[in-house]
Amino acid sequence: MIWRRLMVAGMLIFAVLVVLGVVYRPDRAIRAATGSIADALCAKTFVSGLDPQASFAEIIERPGIRRLRFALGYRIDRTARTVDASVSGLFATHAVSHEGLGCVRVQGGKEPYLLKVDLEALKKPKTPPLLPEIAGPAVVEPSDPALKAALDHAFEEPSGPPFRRTKAVVVVRDGRVIAERYAPGVGIDTPLPSFSMTKSVVNALLGIMTQQGLTSPSLPAPVPEWHGANDPRRGIEVGHLMRMTSGLALDETDNPLNPSEQMFQHNDMARFVVNAPLIAEPGTRWAYSSATTQILARIIREAVGGPEQTLTYAWRELFDPLGMRNVTLAFDGSGTLQGANNMLASARDWARFGLLYLNDG
Repeated sequence: MIWRRLMVAGMLIFAVLVVLGVVYRPDRAIRAATGSIADALCAKTFVSGLDPQASFAEIIERPGIRRLRFALGYRIDRTARTVDASVSGLFATHAVSHEGLGCVRVQGGKEPYLLKVDLEALKKPKTPPLLPEIAGPAVVEPSDPALKAALDHAFEEPSGPPFRRTKAVVVVRDGRVIAERYAPGVGIDTPLPSFSMTKSVVNALLGIMTQQGLTSPSLPAPVPEWHGANDPRRGIEVGHLMRMTSGLALDETDNPLNPSEQMFQHNDMARFVVNAPLIAEPGTRWAYSSATTQILARIIREAVGGPEQTLTYAWRELFDPLGMRNVTLAFDGSGTLQGANNMLASARDWARFGLLYLNDG
């Protein structure tokens, strides 16, 4: 009798664990972590040229990843330009670097789309930049003692976490660099990860496209999946996506199962997130969401004509006029710009981009 009860109890516990596994999908949460590591380590190693061991030690201390750091590992193949990240050899994510085009995850063994462009010709300056040069070829040392002290503080590591791990600081006044400093292994031309600053680049491109009549914040978002006669998402405008007030169930949270994390598990990230349902009237609710910016990236792609045209448009209309020279844009497996993050640029290039906004565009 006791054995029968124990057996029934065991079966119930097993059933509960199965249900929890199906609902909460810990495998997806873990792959979100290994994917973030593979992406970041790939970019820092093959684009920024940083030491992978030091970069890995920094990456695994990020929130949402540090809980797994005891079991996390990586493998780099410099010949193939790939990075594999896993948890004790399981739940591995494979990322590959395409020279000049950033890194992308390989999903389900399917080879990601590789843009067919002449990068050397594309990045060659076509016209003098609209902004004057902000500094010469040498690192600008601060002349003000207070500014020097501020830079010292920015690079000084505390005795315990959280550590600063500052990579670069560029200080600009009246359109010129008046002070800058770089961490070991980082220089004036080193492309550095942008994280969500990429979103501002997407919005800048949309601003240029608006000037040229290719789109407008007041237009209905050109997303075919929302154009059904009775689809409530028909009312979402481009501006709602830009302001993250679309009303879609795309809130970005600390939960690794949120859409902004899970979209990276798909070759076509935008195709995954456009299926989100509407949970509020467009324009009435704000929620931070990288996923909505990925939808904007697809809108840019379709408006300018495709993956190669997206890259060409960004260089011709934005980077070249600003004099930004050390930029790397990453694309997902379908050839859509990774609009939420993963762009890399030098600190001086980011300063030039900041001046665009300082000068009212």
